[in-house]
Amino acid sequence: MAKAIHSMIRVLDEERSVTFYRKAFGLDVADRLDFPEFTLVYLSNDETGFEVELTVNKGRTEPYYLGDGYGHLAVSVSDLDAEHARFEAEGLSPRKLVEFAPAGELVGRFFFVADPDGYQIEVLERSGRFT
Repeated sequence: MAKAIHSMIRVLDEERSVTFYRKAFGLDVADRLDFPEFTLVYLSNDETGFEVELTVNKGRTEPYYLGDGYGHLAVSVSDLDAEHARFEAEGLSPRKLVEFAPAGELVGRFFFVADPDGYQIEVLERSGRFT
C-alpha cells in the first residue's frame, strides 16, 4: 500500500511561510534542501509523519496563480473553538466556524484559513471520520 508522506506547495517567501505554518499548526522545519535554482523546506510536527513541503523558486517575484484546480489541505484538532480563538489572537484571520450537517446529521465542524500565498487550509474538529 502507498503511504502519504507530503504535500508540496510553491511559496514566494520562505520566512513568511515558515512563520505562518509554525504559528498556525506548530509545524517546524524538519529538513531544508538548498539547490541553485530552488529550496525545499519540509515542515512537520510530532502529531504525524506527514509533511508539508514548501518549494521556494529562487528569483521568483510574482505570486503564484493557484488556478481553479487546487482545493485545500486539511488538518484536525481536538478543540476547534480554542484553535479558532487562538488563530484570531495570532492575527491569522480564520474564517467563520461552520457546522456542516446537510441532512440534519453533523458531518463535521471546521473553519478555513489562508496561508500567505493564498493556499486554503481546512481545520477540522477531531470527531467522526476526522479523528
